[in-house]
Amino acid sequence: MTKVTAARRREPRRWAIDLRPLGVPAYRRVWLGNAVAMFGFQFTAVAVPVEMFDLTGGSFWVGLLGVAGFVPLLIFGLWGGAVADARDRRRVLLAAGALLWAATLGLLVQSLAGARSPVLLLLLVGVQSVAFAITSPARSAILPRLVPTELVPAATTLNYTTFTAAAVAGPLAAGLIFATWRVDAALPIAYGLDALLFTVSLWATLRLPAMPPEPDPGGGVRKAGLGSIVDGFRYLATTPVLLLSFAIDLIAMILAMPRALFPELAQDRFGGGAAVGWLYSAIAIGAMLGGLTSGWIGRVRRQGLALTVAVVGWGVAIALAGLAGRLWLAVLLLGVAGAADLVSATLRQSMLLVYAPDRMRGRLQGVNTVVVAGGPRLGDLRAGAMAAGFGTGFAMVGGGLAAAVLAVLLVTVFPTLVRYRATTPAEDRR
Repeated sequence: MTKVTAARRREPRRWAIDLRPLGVPAYRRVWLGNAVAMFGFQFTAVAVPVEMFDLTGGSFWVGLLGVAGFVPLLIFGLWGGAVADARDRRRVLLAAGALLWAATLGLLVQSLAGARSPVLLLLLVGVQSVAFAITSPARSAILPRLVPTELVPAATTLNYTTFTAAAVAGPLAAGLIFATWRVDAALPIAYGLDALLFTVSLWATLRLPAMPPEPDPGGGVRKAGLGSIVDGFRYLATTPVLLLSFAIDLIAMILAMPRALFPELAQDRFGGGAAVGWLYSAIAIGAMLGGLTSGWIGRVRRQGLALTVAVVGWGVAIALAGLAGRLWLAVLLLGVAGAADLVSATLRQSMLLVYAPDRMRGRLQGVNTVVVAGGPRLGDLRAGAMAAGFGTGFAMVGGGLAAAVLAVLLVTVFPTLVRYRATTPAEDRR
């Protein structure tokens, strides 16, 4: 019996979050850097839509921020995944991280200069999205090199829970800033804090060891071109479970993501002020609480079924939140949706990282980046357009119910996902 096996047998069955990955020094540094950077990014995540709404007075322009973010993700997310499989992943993270930092500084400068240009705001969001699309596949793909395979689900849950904790504290702090200062004074503070805190992530990346790509089984030289991207899609086409996991997430995010509605909801339904911070934090609050009690997720065998239930729960909770007339009730229901989203995201990412070989992880994470980050941006556009035509309530209730119904229809027509169990790739293909 190995030491790892013996330790796992001695470990009590628990609900509390598994912190064992923090015992790995390299992972611990990356986790710390990402946690601080994610906290800082939440200031920008709130400030940009607030600035756009202040400039234009409508949710449609706020929804256009989703387009500005999605188009670069679609193009550079796939290419970034190929780069992560063909180049040293540490260098990829450093180069794209520097671009992301520069885009944040651009947001700071335009706010200080009083540019008041919606088009410039869309452009800077697009540059940020390019940088994120390149860094995200590499950042996710390095995880199995930092921790043992048996700790991948725990590390994935810990990453997502930490992100959601930052997504709770960040928007609440941003809400206080916007409640204390006028919008034109609050914007430079929010963007400046983001730029300052991102330096911790760059430091953590600098401390990583070199992570060159593993050689191809056939001995060929891997290139970050169109052929490499096509190879990734060819591999994905042989794994219907992963395809369906991407599809069900797109349904949830495009049809039920409500965040483009939050500035208008805060102003018209909940009296403005710090309400916008609570709305932007609510989903993350639920995800954080779900993560702190997530010890059970690593023991789930029927991961496909659990993923489906989580997506349906997300849609129903969003629909109910759209009916809420009080801020506390909306926050509570959005929190339930966030807890369901944590389960969904953790299971999807664990399935992908464990199933895919290292030589394919970057490219599949590129697809994952397009789905996970691009889906909500399309959801922003959908929500903004529906709100402009039918109101915010209809945009939330109709979108949430549609997501829940379509998720059930998807797994009814294609039951492979709900039949999936946590196994090794070899076992799954028998």
